Amino acid sequence: MSTNSIAMRLSALFTLVAMVIFLLSGWAIYCRVNKSLGLLPEAELDARYSVLESVLTRDGSPERWAKIVAKLKLLEEEDRRLHFWVVSSNPTFEYGTPDQQIRHFAQGPTGKRDLNRPGDRSPLRVLAVALPAIDQRPPLRFLAAIDTDSFSQTRQTLFMSLVSFAALGIVLTCGLGYWVARVGLRPLGNLSREAQKLAPPRLSGRLQLTSLPPELAQFAAAFNSSLERVDQAYSRLEAFNADVAHELRSPLTNLIGQTQVALTRGRSAEHYFEVLQSNLEELERLRSIINDMLFLASADQGSKATQLTASSLAEEVATTVEYLDFILEDAQISVRVSGDALVHIERAHLRRALINLLNNAVQHTAAGQHIDVHIQPRGDQVDIEVSNPGPRIDDEHLPMLFERFYRVDASRSNSGANHGLGLAIVKAIALMHGGNVFVRSQNGANTFGISLPA
Repeated sequence: MSTNSIAMRLSALFTLVAMVIFLLSGWAIYCRVNKSLGLLPEAELDARYSVLESVLTRDGSPERWAKIVAKLKLLEEEDRRLHFWVVSSNPTFEYGTPDQQIRHFAQGPTGKRDLNRPGDRSPLRVLAVALPAIDQRPPLRFLAAIDTDSFSQTRQTLFMSLVSFAALGIVLTCGLGYWVARVGLRPLGNLSREAQKLAPPRLSGRLQLTSLPPELAQFAAAFNSSLERVDQAYSRLEAFNADVAHELRSPLTNLIGQTQVALTRGRSAEHYFEVLQSNLEELERLRSIINDMLFLASADQGSKATQLTASSLAEEVATTVEYLDFILEDAQISVRVSGDALVHIERAHLRRALINLLNNAVQHTAAGQHIDVHIQPRGDQVDIEVSNPGPRIDDEHLPMLFERFYRVDASRSNSGANHGLGLAIVKAIALMHGGNVFVRSQNGANTFGISLPA
């Protein structure tokens, strides 16, 4: 079990909370009881003196004093904690055989004070009272003392009990807290084991939400959503790898086949020139595929268009149409441009996107027809729409047309003029500019476009 596990952390937090609660509660109880214990000796001294006060102040004869002495002895015998002293100038009216320390203490102020006697573990709590002379009795100093050792022991016992109770409570809270955390986190462990079973290529499974607590159900739903995206990306990656292998295999096969045939026997210089010319075309195709794949890989890493220039989109489209003039002339297709907007773009990238859009339109437009390029501002964005007449594309294909190597007509998958990355590059360039792409197929026209921030 890792020291950083959630169960250990929760257990530590439970223990910390319990420690704070027990210590604060124990300290409050101890202070309250300690205060009460401190008042008990004084209360008992007051109670004892209230019983003796009347007899001490009523009569001052030696006969009456003898009865008082007997009363004091009886009280001391009944409660060993009590001690009485009477200090007087006349030894007849003294009690308790006061020594020099007691006589000195008696001359001090009246009231309740502590007296530390040699050999005692705790001080005596003493009530000192000055009694005036009466009849034959001279002025007296009456001392009533109580031993506080029992109260100190009670206080110490209480302190140790509270400390032991707090320590036991903390230990129990730690253990029970860890057990509760383990039980509470059991659904998370089950969820983890279930998630471990989801690995390529088995990504179609999903975490079950029915038996999970609300907090984990929310997490599992987010995980399932992420897993759905991963599953789709993994499927696209598998398809992409297969398409890449297929696209690269055709030119490589042609290169190898033509070279092997040329080397089977002696050939003329003209024949070797034709073979090299054909190989060069295949190599150019390979280079085009590789460059496009590298560009898309860079875009997937989050590359952004940085060298932005305020440009007229109509001028950029006109420049691109002029660049494709020979292709349009051979295909006997014309291009009509309408609208304009000033947008910050990276010209080289946008022209590449326009070339791909126009090439895509040319490949699906019959001779003698025309392609419409419409530039239209829409709020905070500008749309560049490239429309060509053609049969309607089924709705199921529309969301996939900007994916790599995707073609509606699979029979054209080996076309040397198109290797299926053109529209994917258009989408990548749009995203690099902070825009997006769109496609529509309606009213006898297919429209592919790019949206850019205005």
